[in-house]
Amino acid sequence: MPVRGIRGAITAEENTSAEILGATHELLTEILNRNNLQDFSEIVSAIFTTTPDLNACFPAEAARGIGMHQVPLLCASEIAVPTGMPRTIRILLHVNTDRPQAEMVHIYLRDAKKLRPDVTSAQ
Repeated sequence: MPVRGIRGAITAEENTSAEILGATHELLTEILNRNNLQDFSEIVSAIFTTTPDLNACFPAEAARGIGMHQVPLLCASEIAVPTGMPRTIRILLHVNTDRPQAEMVHIYLRDAKKLRPDVTSAQ
């Protein structure tokens, strides 16, 4: 079965555990719902990144909070590009599916919609 990637991003209002986990939960839940991924066994792995200004907690904790205990998760800090969008959390899910890549629904929320207007216009 092929592995497909699903991307998403969201911004956090501030660098607190509550805000990072809340934003990550919001984004992850939307990605899962829009891609009909209620069965976590289809998820191969997930990578969570944050901009360097978000370091109050690991965003992957939000995935554990919704029951993704068997999915390998990785958190990383993004490169500090001077023109980058601040307080941004990104997720890349790797999913086992027979659906073509074109059917994967990528999700951008809050100010992160500005990162991919080509994707968000279809949402």
